[in-house]
Amino acid sequence: MIRYSLVCAAGHEFESWFSNSKACDTQMKRKLVACPVCDSTKVEKAIMAPSLISSTRKPDQAPDAGRQPAVLLSDKDRETRAMLKSLREHVKQNAEHVGGQFPKLAREMHYGETEKRSIYGDAKPEEVRSLIEEGVEVQPLPILPEDRN
Repeated sequence: MIRYSLVCAAGHEFESWFSNSKACDTQMKRKLVACPVCDSTKVEKAIMAPSLISSTRKPDQAPDAGRQPAVLLSDKDRETRAMLKSLREHVKQNAEHVGGQFPKLAREMHYGETEKRSIYGDAKPEEVRSLIEEGVEVQPLPILPEDRN
């Protein structure tokens, strides 16, 4: 296993483990690695300092003495995730899930062909791009890594 420091296009830094270097490269190329903060798949390897293990240890010192547990997310990152999760739950409780009909219904509401209401659903990137180009107001619903499990 190998751990890489990664950074997304928005500058969020995070770490991830891979079985080997090739697996990391392949997953990033296929857009399978996503930023845990903004869900961007535009991810690159960040510069890492190598971890060195000292061969000199005091005889009375246990191997893990003085080590702090690794923190993968900062307090700010955890707070951001909590806000995003809260937003997602609010939308789910207060809007109608329309699944794959989202692009069609959003467009119909925009053009006044159907009654406006709060909806959420699924859309492919090219469908979202088309809606935005037409001036239809859409906002992606954040998906957190734990939502994918």
